[in-house]
Amino acid sequence: MNKVKILWVDDEIDLLRSQILFLEQKGYEVSVSNNGDEALDMINDEVFDIIFLDENMPGLSGLETLSAIKGIYPGLPVVMITKSEEEAIMDDAIGSQISDYLIKPVNPNQILLSLKKNLDHRKLISEKSTHSYQKEFRDIGMEINNNLDFDEWVDIYKKLTRWELELEKSKDDGIMEVLKMQKDEANQGFTRFIEQNYLDWIQAKSPHRPVLSHTLIKEKLLLLLDEEDPVFLLLIDNLRYDQWKAIQPLIEEFFRVEKDEIYYSILPSTTQYARNAIFAGLMPIDIEKKYPKYWTREEDEGTKNQYEGELLGEQLKRYRKDVRYSYHKILNLTAGRKLVDNLPNLMNNKLNVIVYNFVDMLSHARTDMEIIRELADDEPAYRSLMVSWFKYSTLFEVIKYLSTQKVKLVITTDHGSVKVNNAVKIVGDRETNKNLRYKNGRNLNFESKDIFEMKDPEKGFLPRTNMSSSFAFCKKNDFFAYPNKYNYYANFYKNTFQHGGISIEELLIPFITLTVK
Repeated sequence: MNKVKILWVDDEIDLLRSQILFLEQKGYEVSVSNNGDEALDMINDEVFDIIFLDENMPGLSGLETLSAIKGIYPGLPVVMITKSEEEAIMDDAIGSQISDYLIKPVNPNQILLSLKKNLDHRKLISEKSTHSYQKEFRDIGMEINNNLDFDEWVDIYKKLTRWELELEKSKDDGIMEVLKMQKDEANQGFTRFIEQNYLDWIQAKSPHRPVLSHTLIKEKLLLLLDEEDPVFLLLIDNLRYDQWKAIQPLIEEFFRVEKDEIYYSILPSTTQYARNAIFAGLMPIDIEKKYPKYWTREEDEGTKNQYEGELLGEQLKRYRKDVRYSYHKILNLTAGRKLVDNLPNLMNNKLNVIVYNFVDMLSHARTDMEIIRELADDEPAYRSLMVSWFKYSTLFEVIKYLSTQKVKLVITTDHGSVKVNNAVKIVGDRETNKNLRYKNGRNLNFESKDIFEMKDPEKGFLPRTNMSSSFAFCKKNDFFAYPNKYNYYANFYKNTFQHGGISIEELLIPFITLTVK
């Protein structure tokens, strides 16, 4: 195993020989410097695991050196060593993200303790997480193979998401591969569960069913409108549950999570169907029948979600919620800035709905743009890219502003997405839609074992394009490819994030209720 490499920077480095010798005897490799400029050169030339840095040095001071180090390597642990306990100095150092600080004169055991705390601590946490998951692996596996109900599948997904976020810190490829296999097994069982139960849910044959897209506002949001505070509903298009958990720590600086819930998207798990169903409070076929001017058919040109605000208004009328409301769709930075400026004027509304489209655009950009594929090469990188956007987004500005008001905040989405890697062949006519996870058309031809088919769309409460049309849905991490240029499309779309089909990641989606701290 490689030795831990320490850089110790102190203008009186010769007086620290005994401490350095002690560390070397303990197996650490110690390099030294007596000034900040030289230290920065050394950091650029060599890889160090941790820096010990004297606060009071001539020339480039310790705080100036610290700032320069963090500008180059923000994640590199730095332990500040100082003669002074002056509060202002410590505030400056802590504000610059030091990992620890020691007061001179330091003894060898203090130094060793700091090393253990900052280096071995992270390793111990990683090892403990891996060990804990290995213990729970068998229990989760047994649960997956039980006859689970829809609430129990939610619990399984929450457990798998928690472990995925925890284990990615370990950088242990072996345990991550085990987790991936277990997620694949869960998706296998979940797709069988959906095939067996979905049509009964939407046809109301089963008295016990989950909250679905078209019942979400009735069963969840309308109850909040009976409370005193204004309600802000933030719908982030294509937000998976794991992405919510990734941004949750940022939001919890301003809001307290009151309820962390998951509901089920309808099929197809796409914006056109699922989001229209949310705002209409109706399944797609009923939207087309009741509000034909607000429904855009699959084969029609243009956006398929241009009447969400109108559908929301109609739903509120049906449930006799005579409240003042607003609807905003944010597609770019300019629209986001205008919304932020207009927030004070929205406080008089009982309900404000804001739709943000960034995450969905990110998934499409990752498919089409090579540079985005490289930036979001795997699941952790995809989450990280989303978090990076969120930190500096107008959406986060909206949330921070709302935290200064007396409001109820809800964060949700219309569907998730799944990373696909297995192409399955399908044949359809030229009118068949282009989505990779579901197909709607006439005379669809495929291997039936790979696909969930709705031969009669009306049983799935989906509009027919013509009398002989049907729907076919991919399961797990499959995606559709036509036999013509099959190999090209199979390779091009492999490892992209898609939605529209049946997987835990697409159908089990967050509904989060928050209150101001």
